[in-house]
Amino acid sequence: MVKLAISVGLIIIVALLPLFIKKVYLLHVFILTLIYIIAAASLRLITISGQFPLAHAAFMGIGAYAAAIPSKWFGWPVWLTIPLGGLVAMGIGILIGYPFARLRALYYAMVSLFFGTGILYFIFTFGIWTGSYSGLSGIPPILPGSKIIYYYFFLVVTSLCLLALYRFESCRIGTSLKAVAQSYMLASSVGINEAWYRVLALAAGCFFAGIAGAFYAHYNLTISYTSFNLNSTLWLFMYVLIGGINSFAGPIIGTALMVIVPEVFRVLKQFAPYISAVILLIVVYAMPEGLVGLPQLIRSWYMKIREGRRIPHAS
Repeated sequence: MVKLAISVGLIIIVALLPLFIKKVYLLHVFILTLIYIIAAASLRLITISGQFPLAHAAFMGIGAYAAAIPSKWFGWPVWLTIPLGGLVAMGIGILIGYPFARLRALYYAMVSLFFGTGILYFIFTFGIWTGSYSGLSGIPPILPGSKIIYYYFFLVVTSLCLLALYRFESCRIGTSLKAVAQSYMLASSVGINEAWYRVLALAAGCFFAGIAGAFYAHYNLTISYTSFNLNSTLWLFMYVLIGGINSFAGPIIGTALMVIVPEVFRVLKQFAPYISAVILLIVVYAMPEGLVGLPQLIRSWYMKIREGRRIPHAS
């Protein structure tokens, strides 16, 4: 009941947020937060299978450019190019992921890193079609209207994407992915096709990353390769780790904290990298379950203090 009450309270606050925010820029930050929540949650979906891709932001870039190029140069409708961005990212994820499905840990991370770097160079080679180094601008918008309309639109889109990701993780497929991550040899011994499930996780994660990238392109109206490089992937990992990689709510909490708070306290924005590093170190050493596990951690501390007071001191 407590969790339900907290969830309902948060939903009401998020729904009424635009009524209390007068600055358009802050609404813009909240909209970007909703987009990055989709990307961070899709990254966590891949990690539950034991894979740690260092090119997840590159798949966001694939979705962004796959949606922006036909929309800008060929006049394709936005409602066609957005799912196209997700499908192209998913297709490339499958083509790249299948040959390397049996790679694990450091080897898989390095292969994905090389792939992400290759994607950036691939973008450069198309010159005016992708904007090369200067970026692609003049992308058609999703909707006409104010930031408030965009906020509620992305609130609905993010909720639907999170619902789909949650159902994917909570069904039998998600259980099999976690089994593969825990012990791939044991999972294989009971009939779980390890390689197939790894590719499936990568395909689903890349699809939603591509969707997030496509929405980002049509909302921001301009994209650049710098938005999808290794640094962007590391930030997504930071969102997931700080929020809690073992919880579905982790990416939501971590993204909201690390994107919104620095923008609210813009005076300290120049110190944002140092603040983020300090928060990450605190979470790693003091809160292994991330911020989502903080209430349980506080409760355990309280119970230890309470039990300590009950123990009589020896005279």
